Amino acid sequence: MTETPEALKGPLPEPVRQRVVALASDTLGELAADEVPSTLRPFARFAPGRRARLAATPLAAALESDIVFRQRVSERIRSAVPDLAEAVGHGQAPPAADPLDVAAAAFLLRPVGWAKIVDDVADHLEREALAQTSGAEAETVARLREQVSAARTEARADRDRLRGELASLKEENATLRKTLKQARDRASLAEKEAAKQAELAAEIRDQATSDSARADSELRRIRSRLTDVESSLETARRSAREGRDVASARLRLLMDTLVDAAQGLRRELALPPVTTRPADTVAAHSPASSGAAAAGPEDAASLETLLGLPQVHLVVDGYNVTKTAWPTLTLETQRSRLVTGLGGLAGRTGAEITCVFDGAKLDVTPAVAVPRGVRVRFSPAGVTADEVIRRLVAAEPPGRPVVVVSSDREVADGVRRAGARPVAATALVRALSH
Repeated sequence: MTETPEALKGPLPEPVRQRVVALASDTLGELAADEVPSTLRPFARFAPGRRARLAATPLAAALESDIVFRQRVSERIRSAVPDLAEAVGHGQAPPAADPLDVAAAAFLLRPVGWAKIVDDVADHLEREALAQTSGAEAETVARLREQVSAARTEARADRDRLRGELASLKEENATLRKTLKQARDRASLAEKEAAKQAELAAEIRDQATSDSARADSELRRIRSRLTDVESSLETARRSAREGRDVASARLRLLMDTLVDAAQGLRRELALPPVTTRPADTVAAHSPASSGAAAAGPEDAASLETLLGLPQVHLVVDGYNVTKTAWPTLTLETQRSRLVTGLGGLAGRTGAEITCVFDGAKLDVTPAVAVPRGVRVRFSPAGVTADEVIRRLVAAEPPGRPVVVVSSDREVADGVRRAGARPVAATALVRALSH
């Protein structure tokens, strides 16, 4: 069927145009080089998809102006869909066919009435678009109504919430106002109290100033009185010192007379110097020497009075004292600590000191560091330390002061009958601890 000059009522619908351009692009890729229109040669080597996208306008123009190119594209439709091409060639539009394919075939084949076929397809597409648009608008309206309803519900909820918050804020505001009033009242009371305290502090400060002035005056009076008392005391001391000097001179003269008499008596009797003490004659074991020991602490005043007697002999019940003072230490440490303390005591008082330890059950006499001025003895086998102490007391001449340190009641009673002065072990412990 030959092409007849017809014209469309409007522009080619865009979907139909895209379908026609796609067919032209596929056909262009299959043409020989000499069959390609000159305007389309730059796009002949493009990929089909890229060619349909970039050369859409040149392809549409070539289809409109180049009848030979359009016929070649039409041949592709006849070979691809011959039934559709034959029906369109007779001016018919198959009802079951895709409207876009029908319009594209009518545009390319150009049978009699092809423009009407294309216009009918355009009207059909427009009605569908309008129907889709109306449906979309109805859906939009319904969606908007739902949104408005939801917005109104949310607004009512927000309004109720805001009303509740407003009521809460009003209540809180009332509470804050009340609290503020109470705080202001308390602040006012505090200011009044502070003013009262400031006045009281000023009064106290004035009173303190007055008292300080009186105290200074009293202090000056007392200092003056103290000066007078010190002057009187110095005068009294001077008088007492002068009197004491006279008494001391008389006592010194008497002592010198007694010493000279004693020396004369010693010369008259031809008495030898004392090299052996009575305590040295009592049978007991002496410890093995292990060197000198350091001095201990000061003695107590109560025991020092007795040790200040001339030619006093201090006898110590060793283990009775150490087990009173240091019961948790070993026997060796007890002995060492006691003997060391006695050495310091002998150095300060000049007294003769004998320390007796029980050695009745010992096979070998222990080694003890014996300081100067201290005699250490262990009782012999089968003899207790108590018996050695009684022998030491009995060996002393009548009239010599002997002090025995022991908390053993039997020992104390025995030495007291022999004329010695018993002293509790705690007295010596306190003396050694000072």
